[in-house]
Amino acid sequence: MVDEHNLLGWSEFEAGATLFSFEGDRADNIFHENNSVKHSVADWRVLKPIFNAAGCIHCQFCWISCPDTSIVSTDRKFERIDYDHCKGCGLCSDVCPTNPKSLIMFPNQVQPEDAIKAWPAKAEKKKEQ
Repeated sequence: MVDEHNLLGWSEFEAGATLFSFEGDRADNIFHENNSVKHSVADWRVLKPIFNAAGCIHCQFCWISCPDTSIVSTDRKFERIDYDHCKGCGLCSDVCPTNPKSLIMFPNQVQPEDAIKAWPAKAEKKKEQ
């Protein structure tokens, strides 16, 4: 049982500390006492991932790669980004395999609807000679 009165604030963690997502078996969804679910790191964020469902193939690479369990997935389908805990590391965008990516990093102040309007077009493959 976690004593929530003795949990550390984000500024009390040692530099380079790891915030583990789950305690024990990941399938149990028992969050580790130092997980970002209990300690928000969102105020560190300069960039944030914005999701565009148009090209998403629900590969779950973003969900697996997120160190803060900020990609919310239900029934193996991307559902949303938990911006309260997303620190803007960009791993989700880095691993997205779609063309164009379904997750792109934008400045924190950009609204999702504005980002979608500015979404890049599909990149053309160069023909080999």
